[in-house]
Amino acid sequence: MNSVAFATLKQLNNRIDAYFNLSGGAPQNKRKSKSKTETAEISEEAVNEPQPATMSGLALFLGFHSLAGFEDHAQNGEFATALQRARLRMLAIYERRLLQQSPTGVMFALKSFGWDDRAGNKTGREIVPKTLTIEIVETGFIPAGDEKEVAL
Repeated sequence: MNSVAFATLKQLNNRIDAYFNLSGGAPQNKRKSKSKTETAEISEEAVNEPQPATMSGLALFLGFHSLAGFEDHAQNGEFATALQRARLRMLAIYERRLLQQSPTGVMFALKSFGWDDRAGNKTGREIVPKTLTIEIVETGFIPAGDEKEVAL
């Protein structure tokens, strides 16, 4: 059983907004190079830096114990619409990150959301192949199997 951090739709929406406000300004690929003289200690500045928005981060912030729990609530829960909208907000963030210099990690994340990297399928929906059924009906006329069977 999840000990989620909300009991009403308003509380949930406030928590979702708070998460995206906390993480909204953080760039995805921002890396600082460490000099040889730096220690392994985490500076106070690094702790207070906004972190990029992630699905795992959102689920943790909302009080879920797993992504599976989040997804289950998004499909079947009382607040499914709000959780689906939060997931869509996350997808929008990842889509914007595709425009950055090195979007490889973002492409991987979007594939985990159901995206396909083949041309023409950027909706996240699965392509369902169309089936063509052919029925062979005998007409009575049997074509010649060999040219020797043809009489002129």
